[in-house]
Amino acid sequence: MDLKIYDKSKLPSRHVTEGPQRAPHRSYYYAMGLGQEEIHQPFVGVATCWNEAAPCNISLMRQAQAVKKGVAAAKGTPREFTTITVTDGIAMGHQGMKASLASRDVIADSVELTMRGHCYDALIGLAGCDKSLPGMMMSMVRLNVPSIFIYGGSILPGTFKGQQVTVQDVFEAVGRHSVGNMSDEDLLELEQAACPSAGACGAQFTANTMATVSEAIGLALPYSAGAPAPYEIRDRFCFAAGEAIMDLLDKKIRPRDIVTRKALENAATVVAASGGSTNAALHLPAIANEAGIDFDLFDVAEIFKKTPYIADLKPGGRYVAKDMFEAGGVPLLMKTLLEHGFLHGDCMTVTGRTIAENMEYVKWNAEQDVVRPANNPITKTGGVVGLSGNLAPDGAIVKVAGMTNLKFTGPARCFDSEEECFEAVSKRGYKEGEVLVIRYEGPRGGPGMREMLATTAALYGQGMGDKVALITDGRFSGATRGFCIGHVGPEAAVCGPIALLRDGDIIEIDAVEGRLEVKVDAAELERRKKDWAPRETGYGSGALWKYAQGVGPARFGALTHPGAKAETQCYADI
Repeated sequence: MDLKIYDKSKLPSRHVTEGPQRAPHRSYYYAMGLGQEEIHQPFVGVATCWNEAAPCNISLMRQAQAVKKGVAAAKGTPREFTTITVTDGIAMGHQGMKASLASRDVIADSVELTMRGHCYDALIGLAGCDKSLPGMMMSMVRLNVPSIFIYGGSILPGTFKGQQVTVQDVFEAVGRHSVGNMSDEDLLELEQAACPSAGACGAQFTANTMATVSEAIGLALPYSAGAPAPYEIRDRFCFAAGEAIMDLLDKKIRPRDIVTRKALENAATVVAASGGSTNAALHLPAIANEAGIDFDLFDVAEIFKKTPYIADLKPGGRYVAKDMFEAGGVPLLMKTLLEHGFLHGDCMTVTGRTIAENMEYVKWNAEQDVVRPANNPITKTGGVVGLSGNLAPDGAIVKVAGMTNLKFTGPARCFDSEEECFEAVSKRGYKEGEVLVIRYEGPRGGPGMREMLATTAALYGQGMGDKVALITDGRFSGATRGFCIGHVGPEAAVCGPIALLRDGDIIEIDAVEGRLEVKVDAAELERRKKDWAPRETGYGSGALWKYAQGVGPARFGALTHPGAKAETQCYADI
C-alpha cells in the first residue's frame, strides 16, 4: 500500500515525527502499535477528565473512544490522555471545597503541558464537572490549536414520591431533616433516588451553565451540550467531533478566531437567559484572559442587565437539562435570542460556520414551555445580576432566577469561615431578617473560594431561604437559591470592606438597581482598617499555598497567570 504523507511542516507534531533525527521518537510510536501512515498524520490530543470521583465524569472514558474513532475515520491520529477533576458535589461542605476552583487552573495547566510536551496538533477536550469545563476551554484558547469541546452530558432526574428531584433536593433535605421536617427514612430514600445515572448535576447549575456556554461561545458542536450522559446520541456527537477537528485543521480555524469579545458576550447572554450559575462570572473572564481580551465581572454584569430570562430551569424554575434538550436544546435558546437581537450572529464556530448560519435551520418549537420566546420572557432582565457599592467596590453577583423579592435590608451577622456559619445555621443561631456574612473565603483568603451550598441549602430546607440574606467573598453553587450574594470584592484577605463589617451593621441589597451597601460612613471604615490584621489560612505549603500566592481577584476571574497579553510566542505557532 502506498504511504500517504501529510504535510506537517507547520504543525507542532513535526518536532516528534518528521526527519531522520526523530527516529528515536518514532520508535516509541511503533512500540504503541502505530504504523507509518498514522505517525505521519496530524496528532490530535483527546483529553478527558475521566475519574471515579462522581457520576459527572464516569462516562467520559467511553465517550473518548467514540471521539478517537471519528478522528481516525478522518485520517488523524488520536492520542488520549487524562487530567484531574475535583467534583464539587463531593467536595461540598468541608475543607475539600478549597480544592475546587484551584483545580480549574490545574486542569488548564496540565492539558497545556501534555500538549506542549508531546507536540499535538489539535485538541478535543471532554469534561463533565463544574471546573473541568472552563479549565478545558481555557487550555484550548491558551494553546490556540484547532479545538473542539465536548460536554460529558447531564444526569437524568430522579423520582421521589412522584416528584422529579435532583441533588439540590438532597442538600435542601438536610436542612429539613435538621429541624425535624423530614424523617431518617425519607432522607435515606431521597438520597438513594436523586441521582439515577451517570452525568453531571441535572439542573442549570455550573456544569450545565458552562456546557450551554460551550455552544454559545462557539467551541462545541450544536446540540452536543444538551444530550444527557446516558443517551447513545452522545457517542454520535463524539464521533462527529472527531471528524470535525480534522476539518478545522484543514481550514486553520483556531480557538482565538472563535473566542472573540462578541463570542464572550454571547456566552454571558445564554448564562443570564437560562438563569445559570454565578460561577460563569468567574469563568468567562478567565477564558477571556487566555485570548488576551479584557472582560471582567462588570462586563459580564452589563450583559446580564440587558438579557431576558427565558429558560424555566431549576434551581429557580421547573425543568432540568434533559427537558431542555428534548424541547430543542441550546440551539432553541440561542435561536430566539438571536431573532430578537440579543446574540451576535456573525461569530465563527467549530462547525466552520457562524452562529447565524448554524441557527438558519433551527425551528422554534411552540409545543414546549421550557424556553420562552425572548420577546415574552419570564423576567425582562437576566436570571443573574451584578452588584457594586461601598461593600463591593470590585463587584459581587447574585442569582435572582425564580426570586420575587429583589431587595433586602438587615443587620449583619459575621462569620469568618463557612464552618462557623453552618454551625450557627444548624443550631438555628440566627434571626429572621439578618444578613449572614461569610468572609475569608475568597480566592486568596480561603484559599480557593469555596462554594456555600451546604449552608444555603440548609437555610432553604429550614424554610428561611427568603427570610435571611447571605453575602460572601466566596462562591455559591449553581444549585444555590435565595438571596445569596457571592464574589464580594475586594475579598477580606486583602482588607476589602467585607473584612471590616461588624455584627449589627445595616446592609442594603438591591438587585434591581445593582447595589450592595453597608450603612457605615467612609471615615468609620477607615478607622476600622487600622485595627485589621491579615489572617493565616492554615495552608503553609502544597498546592493550596501555591495557589494563594499567585491567584488574583474574583473580579478578573481569579487568574493565576497573565494570559495572552503577556505571551511572546503561542504554542500553536511553534
